[in-house]
Amino acid sequence: MINAGDTAWVLISSALVLLMTPGLAFFYGGMVRRKNVLSVLMQCFIIMCVLSIQWVLIGYSLSFHPGEGFWGGFGWFGLNGVGLEPYTDYAGTVPHQAFMIFQAMFAIITPALIIGAFAERMKFSAFLIFTLLWTTFVYDPLCHWIWGMGGWLRNVGALDFAGGTVVHINAGIAALITAIILGKRTNLEKNVPAPHNMPFVVLGTGLLWFGWFGFNAGSALAANGLAVNAFVVTNTAAAAAGLSWALIEWIRNGKPTILGVCSGAVAGLVAITPAAGFVGVISAIIIGLLVSVICFIAVAVIKPLFGYDDSLDAFGVHCVGGIWGALATGLFASKLVNSAGANGVFFGNPKQFLIQLLAVGVTIAYTGAVTFIIYKLVDIFIGVRVDDKSEAIGLDLTQHRERAYTVLE
Repeated sequence: MINAGDTAWVLISSALVLLMTPGLAFFYGGMVRRKNVLSVLMQCFIIMCVLSIQWVLIGYSLSFHPGEGFWGGFGWFGLNGVGLEPYTDYAGTVPHQAFMIFQAMFAIITPALIIGAFAERMKFSAFLIFTLLWTTFVYDPLCHWIWGMGGWLRNVGALDFAGGTVVHINAGIAALITAIILGKRTNLEKNVPAPHNMPFVVLGTGLLWFGWFGFNAGSALAANGLAVNAFVVTNTAAAAAGLSWALIEWIRNGKPTILGVCSGAVAGLVAITPAAGFVGVISAIIIGLLVSVICFIAVAVIKPLFGYDDSLDAFGVHCVGGIWGALATGLFASKLVNSAGANGVFFGNPKQFLIQLLAVGVTIAYTGAVTFIIYKLVDIFIGVRVDDKSEAIGLDLTQHRERAYTVLE
């Protein structure tokens, strides 16, 4: 039977997760140059429009219709059969459409995360086609494999409470592939751009942190103790990671920065996402403290070493942080927290770590290969990158004929 409290919580959580995409727009928008801030905001907002339609037409059916194939199938095309009664396979106490719209918000923010890798240099038309194809052929099948009834990774026991593999590793590895193929921004070696509006970055971080409670605690799909646990460990891991990143900068560079604290907090939120419904608070602190160390190395050491231009560190934070979070779930998961989950290594079940490793490896391999193919197809037909003149002028004017700031400092 439908429970009013559970339904209210899932609907509120859906709104919180939707808010994360505008939050991401400010987070990313503040880090680009002023001539490109509107392009980032536009990309995030158009994703909300395009993928809301894609999801109700085919995305939800491909992702969650029961089946053991590549996709779930087209049985719920246009939400046919997705009504206002509970669907017990996924959420037995809320209307089926409530579960559907909650999952829609995950499908929206996932491709938006990739924007951070190719910011300031992709055509808007190419971005639209790439995003629609990527969501259909990468996000939807991977979502089905891990979360859908009959999904093969779900069947082998992979744990992903709220999207460590489905969202963060998935988007992060796609970010790396696009950044490498697209190439560096023009004159990057001579002029490394600084964030043009740090208050936007802080605002975006705050909105992301706020929305993430819906992301993780909402994934309990009920107003219950599991939601409370996910809420508590989400906040705890984010706080630990923000503090850890600040301390790393303080030791290494002599001064902590607000950009570092924001980056650390987001990394902590990423890492706790797959584990939020399976670990306790002490494990969350450990996950948060260590993710900043790992992601800092990825951003400050690995990226300069290999020379790829992951503009806003989508790979360094989301993929690397997501990998740590997924593997940490295999270490710290406990059935004392969630009896429907599994124990990890530290609770007597080393097999779970191997299962998590499998899910991570499959996500990296599949997403990397298909992202490469989709990018190449789009590039062949319409071209992906803007020309040098457009890049120099900025995407706000050349792609949208708008300017963010009419009064220059």
